[in-house]
Amino acid sequence: MADDDRGPASGPVAWDVAERVARAVLGAARATAPGVLPSLELDFAEASALAESLVSDATGLTSSAGPTRSVVTDRMGWVRANLRSFERMLAPLGERLASGSARSRRALSPASRSAAGAEVGLLLAWMSSRVLGQYDMPGRDGEGDVVYYVGPNVAELERRNGFAPREFRLWIAIHEVTHRLQFTGVPWLQDHFRELVDRGLAIGAPDGRAILDALVRAGSELRAGRNPLADGGIVGLLASSEQLVTLREAQALMSLLEGHGDVVMGLAGEGAVPGAPRFAETLRRRRESATGVARVVQQLVGVETKLRQYAQGEHFVERVREVGGDELFSRVWSSPEALPTIEEIRDPDLWVGRVTEVARARA
Repeated sequence: MADDDRGPASGPVAWDVAERVARAVLGAARATAPGVLPSLELDFAEASALAESLVSDATGLTSSAGPTRSVVTDRMGWVRANLRSFERMLAPLGERLASGSARSRRALSPASRSAAGAEVGLLLAWMSSRVLGQYDMPGRDGEGDVVYYVGPNVAELERRNGFAPREFRLWIAIHEVTHRLQFTGVPWLQDHFRELVDRGLAIGAPDGRAILDALVRAGSELRAGRNPLADGGIVGLLASSEQLVTLREAQALMSLLEGHGDVVMGLAGEGAVPGAPRFAETLRRRRESATGVARVVQQLVGVETKLRQYAQGEHFVERVREVGGDELFSRVWSSPEALPTIEEIRDPDLWVGRVTEVARARA
């Protein structure tokens, strides 16, 4: 569908421009060999069903939304799925901008929307070559609740490293299905996540003064020998103090979810995925291998922050389970108030002390 046909709900991004830019960037990519994607479809359908059983047994989480639906796609298909997801997510922002001040409505001008679309298209095209799988959370409109697997990336990694395909595919499925059971097995988590997104989108874009302050902070960080992009990339650098509160809440939640996913890969895959240690080491090296321009892009868009989230979140989950086992860890799913802060993610004993004190007070 052409972007012009989507009406005012299309918001501040020209989605058709984003799709055209991504398609142009990916046009030179090597085509997937015929027959690969259908084979992957069958394997991932089986792997996702088995993963759901293994993850449920390992975590106690069960989905309230029925069996896992898996879709194997190529890179452009993954881009299109994310464009649809972003469009759903940003629709409320578009409505607020359209009814706001003249300054906010400028974000809806054709030039601004096209520029934003080009940036989104470039970013998604770059990311599409690295993603193996992704869980698309249900939207308010009922769309989503799909686990996507990027077939060409999976097949290429298997070929390059000599991985046993069915075993590697089950290992990937365990991680993505864990995310699905987090969001469909914890009753309040979807609403809490959406509230964080809405709160972030409700805060205005940085003005000239905020950008100047960010540059001053960046200079101070550089002089102190620190990376000014370390806490969330360019978004973290430009964020106001109010925005940083929301950003850090989101970072803490994502650290917990990603770390939990990685730990569950080991727990649920034990016995079923003998090659898991080798898979994990290969992907760790892959995550850390970016150099040159790719490394700069990772810093700007916050990918390096996400890589730290895996490690910090995994340490948090392992430490809590070490102190109090699965019974203690399961308290993170009891309410939004029980979620760890970013400081508690980095120092799990702080969270253990807090929830233990709350339990004593209620006893």
